[in-house]
Amino acid sequence: MRILLVGAGGVGAAFAAIAARRDFFEAIVVADHDLAKAERAAATDPRYAAAQVDASSADAVAALCREHRITHVLNAVDPVFDMPVFDGAFAAGADYLDMAMSLSKPHPEAPYERTGVKLGDEQFARAEEWAAAGRLALVGIGVEPGLSDVFARYAADHLFAEIDELGTRDGANLKVTDEAGNEIFAPSFSMWTTIEECLNPPVIWADGDWHTTAPFSEPEVFDFPEGIGPVECVNVEHEEVLLMPRWIDCKRATFKYGLGEEFINVLKVLHALGLDRTEKVRVKGVEVSPRDVVAAVLPDPATVGPRMTGKTCAGLWVTGTGTDGAPRSTYLYHVVENEWTMREYGHQCVVWQTAINPVIALELLATGVWSGTGVLGPEAFDAVPFLDLLTAYGSPWGMKELDA
Repeated sequence: MRILLVGAGGVGAAFAAIAARRDFFEAIVVADHDLAKAERAAATDPRYAAAQVDASSADAVAALCREHRITHVLNAVDPVFDMPVFDGAFAAGADYLDMAMSLSKPHPEAPYERTGVKLGDEQFARAEEWAAAGRLALVGIGVEPGLSDVFARYAADHLFAEIDELGTRDGANLKVTDEAGNEIFAPSFSMWTTIEECLNPPVIWADGDWHTTAPFSEPEVFDFPEGIGPVECVNVEHEEVLLMPRWIDCKRATFKYGLGEEFINVLKVLHALGLDRTEKVRVKGVEVSPRDVVAAVLPDPATVGPRMTGKTCAGLWVTGTGTDGAPRSTYLYHVVENEWTMREYGHQCVVWQTAINPVIALELLATGVWSGTGVLGPEAFDAVPFLDLLTAYGSPWGMKELDA
């Protein structure tokens, strides 16, 4: 297996650090528009090489694949670049993995009732083409989407006879401080992506179809395990809701994220001021995207690890009827502590938790445990080998029974 990693930011660099401890691949080419960033990530292992790439160009991605005889492309850049990287991998005859799917476009007349272009629609429209070519595009294989989708497959196969709701619930008690020890606003993940998913109309699967609702709707307090505790969660647009119902029979699918009051207020202000826009505006003779400016002035998520404390939790709350015929309510989860990931890998916990999942998926593909063609989500594969490897990597998952 020869892997092209597109993107050497927080998640890409963490992927390189995790993969360096495994032996299932022959080589990894770490590519980024910033060659110095790629070189830093590639310096962690002699099997790695660095390259410069324009992720907005399918031709550039395909050329790099051909130059290095790439078999698998892992997309670790912002989802705005999904389709060029996706198309470049296909053109070069490589398999493809990503951690966030092609972008959505809200319904022009009824954005909070009806879906427009959904997350992943552009990729799923190409599924037959990928299948006919014998190629695999494994989409949404980060932590969210990704691990919760694996949990959904596990719950359907081993825990539940009938599923009422697949409810992804993510929360954390992370704090970032400045040099003086004062807590600051510093998102632990790409601010560009965070704005995209939090301000778009959230999607819900119900009554056999996808619907939308208003951002931050249906708040609920969810009690997260391993000391994180109660966190208010709200509806957010996310890929799990678009993936799970394609392979798993459920009455309802939701995604709620524990953003916190401060974060929600910041997002609302950005939206009110138009600073969430991606369309470029002219400022003193220079064209800039307001969202790019916001992302640029905030701390780089890849650099906040040394000043971050706490834990992050990704998980899936499943309700329905258990295999014994009784009502069941189960939370399957994965908790990671920032102190541990910084000590063991030198990367903060949110990007590390995202990056470990494509490493595991690639190992399963390399060994033939997972295989397939077309455009598939994690739900299309056996969950047990994945969860076994997650534990073998030193980061076990958990399961908690809730009141049914």
